Amino acid sequence: MKALVCTQFGPPELLEYRDVPPPRPAPHEVLVSVKAASVNFPDVLIIKNQYQTKPPLPFSPGCELAGVVTDAGAEVTGVKVGDRVMATTFHGAFAEEVAVDAARVHAIPGDIGFPVAAALLFTYGTMHHALCDRGALSPSDTVLVLGAAGGIGLASIEIAKAVGARVIACASSAEKLAVCRERGADALIDYATEDLRGRIKALTDGRGVDVVVDPVGGTFTEPALRSTAWRGRLLVVGFASGDIPRIPLNLVLLKGASVVGVFWGDYVRREPRAFAGDVEQLVAWCAAGKLRPHISATFPLSRGADALALMAGRHVVGKVIIEP
Repeated sequence: MKALVCTQFGPPELLEYRDVPPPRPAPHEVLVSVKAASVNFPDVLIIKNQYQTKPPLPFSPGCELAGVVTDAGAEVTGVKVGDRVMATTFHGAFAEEVAVDAARVHAIPGDIGFPVAAALLFTYGTMHHALCDRGALSPSDTVLVLGAAGGIGLASIEIAKAVGARVIACASSAEKLAVCRERGADALIDYATEDLRGRIKALTDGRGVDVVVDPVGGTFTEPALRSTAWRGRLLVVGFASGDIPRIPLNLVLLKGASVVGVFWGDYVRREPRAFAGDVEQLVAWCAAGKLRPHISATFPLSRGADALALMAGRHVVGKVIIEP
């Protein structure tokens, strides 16, 4: 079968598109014929050897997919050959077939297509856990989303609006902010040209925001924290800027605020039943039209390295899909 293969750690251009032996499912796994796979920022980190998970070389990256079950291990129950499924895996999705732990597989309702299903679990799952669980989001809250035009950002906007909250989206260009507006953001901040703290103060009548979604890190984390309201929550989702900020803890004390870590991967591993409930909610919102993954580009598997290069260069708006 064909796969995108990492043979040496480094940038996406080092990836190879080549033939590899087809996988065989272990007793607890299912074999999935991949119809669509989604590119996520951890895929870029893992090929650079900068992620928590460090698979041995060679390996295929890709942690999110949708497809059809073609085989199942002897210990698998509840999933059968022919099922349309979406799944997450640590790596391996950028291939024609992948063996996945059956516990990480979820059925796709008949009215959801493979590209949408492949874009639903990772970013939307992360942000459902972040906002609804870790952030205790309520309809009366105002949410500030940094990096709002990325996959995490757009998922944050849609989930917050599904809950009933107000959303202020922050991005670095008018084009990106237009997508945020189309996805439901109530107010916009271009932090390439506008003062972040000044705009937040104006948009909240000086009160500040209740929840900050921060997948970016770097220079915007501290001003965002300074702009929280009393009992505000800063959700630490990631560091796409490459810079892990140092936060003055007196800010947390003075605002009665919380800095809350969001480690979705370990949440899925440690609390699978809770995550299964999250997926049910996400699918229901998707069926109701409240969640609509923004797929900005689709690449064949042979050009998978180009898809990862877009993500590495931070040029992705919403989601990018690879189709074998």
